[in-house]
Amino acid sequence: MAPILFTIGNFSLRSYGVIVAFAIFMGLTVAYLLTSDKEYREHLLDVPIYGIIGAIIGARTWQVFFYEWDYYSQNLAEIPKIWHGGLAIQGALVGAVLAAVIYTKVKKINFWRLADIAAPGLILGQGIGRIACFLNGDAYGTPTGSNFGTVYPEGTPAYAAFGSQPLWPAEIWEGQWDFIVFAIIIMLSRWRKWSEGFIFLAYIILYSVGRFALEFLRGDSPYYLFNWTSGQWTSMGMIIISLGFMVVLRNKHKNLKQTEVSSKQSK
Repeated sequence: MAPILFTIGNFSLRSYGVIVAFAIFMGLTVAYLLTSDKEYREHLLDVPIYGIIGAIIGARTWQVFFYEWDYYSQNLAEIPKIWHGGLAIQGALVGAVLAAVIYTKVKKINFWRLADIAAPGLILGQGIGRIACFLNGDAYGTPTGSNFGTVYPEGTPAYAAFGSQPLWPAEIWEGQWDFIVFAIIIMLSRWRKWSEGFIFLAYIILYSVGRFALEFLRGDSPYYLFNWTSGQWTSMGMIIISLGFMVVLRNKHKNLKQTEVSSKQSK
């Protein structure tokens, strides 16, 4: 782990910020290169500005109020210091989606089409972003109770919580799952013409299923009803909402096709 890459005088370059910036760049680049829709490709250069702002606000809000309120309520000055780590990816998704919805309404373009185009880049960026968590020593797992696991150095949140015990590599496995989802999304987008929104919603569902399972290994999450973590409750909510939207959009797609067929037959 290397929370700080190097220090010059009073300035320290933190690996967390560097990796997150790289993740955003790679996600945007991949989304831009994969789409052949020239109209929406142009929007990919504009919407990230608003999406990043929404993602940062959402990620920090999620982290502060759903994950570590006991800590931040006693250290209010730490809330804006995002370079110290503590950005919940699920909150980032919510914030980015809300920002994108507002953007598409203002620009009068189709949100679902833009979301489908952005989906591969989003999940790739998440996978790369987990490297930042690993280097920073956060999003860590619980003790494995054996010699297997990741041992974090002093100065990391994981060491502060569990010391030098081997921990489940929860953030590493989540990053690997994100890369698998990326591959699945690419294959789905090539196989057939899905209804608008399907690719984006499939990405949300697949990511959330993996996140829900890996939360059983996480050691930095508070527990709530049914002994589920905030990450599991958020994942379940995302799955249910996404499935609901899938049904609505699929029915809308079928009705549109039937209308087109009826219109052609009447001619």
